[in-house]
Amino acid sequence: MPPILDSTLVQLENVPFPHADILGVADRLTDEEQAKLQEIHTFLQTEVRPVVGEYWDREEFPFDLLPKLAAHGLGELEFSGFSRLYRGLVYAEVTRADVSLSALVGIHNELVLQLINDLGSDEQRATWLDGLRVFEKVGCFALTEPDHGSDIAGGLATTATKTENGWVINGEKRWIGGGTFADFAIVFARDVADNEVKGFIVELDREGVDKRKIDRKMGLRVMQNADLSFDNVEIPEGNLIPGAASFKAVNIYLKNSRAWVGWQGAGIQLGIFDKAREYALAREQFGKPIAKFQLIQEALSRILGNASASLAMMAQVAWVQEQGKLEMPYAALAKATTTRLARESAAAGRNIGGGNGILTQYDLSKLMSDAEILFTYEGTYDINSLIVGRAITGQSAFA
Repeated sequence: MPPILDSTLVQLENVPFPHADILGVADRLTDEEQAKLQEIHTFLQTEVRPVVGEYWDREEFPFDLLPKLAAHGLGELEFSGFSRLYRGLVYAEVTRADVSLSALVGIHNELVLQLINDLGSDEQRATWLDGLRVFEKVGCFALTEPDHGSDIAGGLATTATKTENGWVINGEKRWIGGGTFADFAIVFARDVADNEVKGFIVELDREGVDKRKIDRKMGLRVMQNADLSFDNVEIPEGNLIPGAASFKAVNIYLKNSRAWVGWQGAGIQLGIFDKAREYALAREQFGKPIAKFQLIQEALSRILGNASASLAMMAQVAWVQEQGKLEMPYAALAKATTTRLARESAAAGRNIGGGNGILTQYDLSKLMSDAEILFTYEGTYDINSLIVGRAITGQSAFA
């Protein structure tokens, strides 16, 4: 199948058809960035996508792929020095291969590596960054709680109590990606002394930490989400992240991570287009490929249109980020829009597969299930829409 950067038209019965990035968003990259993106695309499509489906079926994580991801720079993407557009397109390419792995790569870069580098102490950077950059160490981001998701900013219940030797953490976190196997969690807890929400590094092998895998998910099945419990967990003073002494200090990372999910919404649609077109060309009914049928062609055109609109939108978001002008309503609009279109594209792709479309071996049902997760996490579609609505009307629906 043609890669995202290949502008050559492929001939099928003398009728040309284009690659998934039909409007050439990736053509805006420098020559160096284009070459690197092409290398990553080839790796993901030849070494990751063919094998990851079986892990998805078993709800297992492919630890053997981590060194390969690291070898292609995916453990230190935010340190690459490349443009926001390049980094966004890389996130899209990882999602094109598998949504769960893209969740790991995105959380790792946007919410763990970058936060520790920017807000951590010298000691914290020295302890963790080298291992994180090559996936020899893995961190997770522990913000959401069992009783507080959309209202987490005001409702966070996990507590941090100052002691002579450091801090004691008590509370529970839910839906923590990679929480079953991460070396540490960045835990957000409310300081009982001043009521401020602060960030702490909590090693997950400490006494009082309990990790429980969340099973039977309909999608994102490769990602090992966990319930984490902290029962009088003692940590030293040095585990307080000095730059994360208030919730406001981490807002930029939450904005960037929401924009990253917008890239996931675009990337999954590239994968849907790939697999739906592949199936339509290979499957024959009534003596001819179903790609000849008008309804199939309409569905493929709709998927491609949705993917193209999403890529174009995210390219503009990347430009806004480069200017340092990203605001939460922009990120929320991007995330809500691309994941809404992804949901529509996934349904159209699965329908192209007919009966075979419900089998995960054809990827179409897997993509449809994963699209539902993108539609829901990092702020549900409804919550993100209300964030945008507040910005454009001046009226808050939250209070």
